[in-house]
Amino acid sequence: MHNFKQMQIWIKSMELVKDVYQLTESFPGLEKFGLISQMQRAAVSVPANIAEGSAKSSNKDFCRFLEISTGSLFELETLIVLSANLNYLDFQTSEEIQFKINEIEKMIYGFKQKLN
Repeated sequence: MHNFKQMQIWIKSMELVKDVYQLTESFPGLEKFGLISQMQRAAVSVPANIAEGSAKSSNKDFCRFLEISTGSLFELETLIVLSANLNYLDFQTSEEIQFKINEIEKMIYGFKQKLN
């Protein structure tokens, strides 16, 4: 069992959640139950699955939850690109958040390698 609160992948993904919530504040109200909700759920899924997986008794089980977190990151990245294409985000902001997403993806991949 791992202490998820001390894991860099959890800490960084919690920061990403905060970033996504702040980003979506400027989105049009018509996206409240669409893109905003989907982006926030995808972002929250990342640290939530890391935390849940950390309680599993085997590394194999933990890796499965890390895979779910990675899938949520890919989903979020897609939604960021879509938001930029709809002009809800400017290019620089989109690039900055995608960089953070990619950084967490790499960290999770590296951590999974250690577990295996």
